[in-house]
Amino acid sequence: MGISKHPSVVTMPKAERPYPSILAFLSRRFPAISRETWEKRIFEGKVLDEKAQQISLDTEYAPLERIYYFREVATEPYIPFTEEILHLDDEILVACKPHFLPVTPGGRYVDECLLNRLRNRTGIWDLAPLHRIDRETAGLVLFSVNKKSRGLYGKLFMDGDVEKTYQALSACQPFQETASWDVVNRIERGEPWFRMKAVPGRVNARSAIHLVEVKGAMARFVLQPRTGKTHQLRLHMSSLGFGILNDRYYPELQAECEDDFHAPLQLVAQRLRFRDPVNGRMREFASERPLLW
Repeated sequence: MGISKHPSVVTMPKAERPYPSILAFLSRRFPAISRETWEKRIFEGKVLDEKAQQISLDTEYAPLERIYYFREVATEPYIPFTEEILHLDDEILVACKPHFLPVTPGGRYVDECLLNRLRNRTGIWDLAPLHRIDRETAGLVLFSVNKKSRGLYGKLFMDGDVEKTYQALSACQPFQETASWDVVNRIERGEPWFRMKAVPGRVNARSAIHLVEVKGAMARFVLQPRTGKTHQLRLHMSSLGFGILNDRYYPELQAECEDDFHAPLQLVAQRLRFRDPVNGRMREFASERPLLW
């Protein structure tokens, strides 16, 4: 049994009276976890309120207040690749994540995530990721170390003031040696829920995609997302006919299977560049994690 040492949090949304029980809310919010399991966790004191006090089955639902709980999984896969800490100061930590490792706990993963690995390595329990990259993607992730300045760094990502550069490989043969595209559309959740799709409507996803080199049946791209929607680069590359090598979701969803550690998704978050909101200096960090080029 894998049990997180660090709590996860969920906010009780606004609701009409009569309010549901907290047990009913948690069961609906997390349908993959049975009502009986939540009842057992509450009884065992593993669900806390905003004041870090154990709740009971009689604790009343409180709209907009938070609930803390500890993730549990029966068996947790081991990811046999190591993260690298590239920079650490009083404000931020910059890490290079390996393929297959999630940034935060989710699904079958509790301790096998970048956040908890870094907490254990550094002893900094207040670490918080300022953005996310897919579990299948490797590369740079920026973390906040200091709660007091966390909002300043988070605002950089919210306002699009962080220049993000990725590299990707595609096995689709382009017709030319170099080319560039600006992909602009709207991305929403599709079916199944973890797979995204482009739909008509107000634009919420923008990417600059550059074909920089062709070698045999392989092409290398530099990608610069202007927004940060889930699976944005994977979907945008696929829409151009250049599905990323070893992508199991796009353009076609592959049958579910165990991770093939010999065939990682060929997508790396290579570079982050931004003006530091605390000291005003330009900061730039780069990953040396290679692709199969």
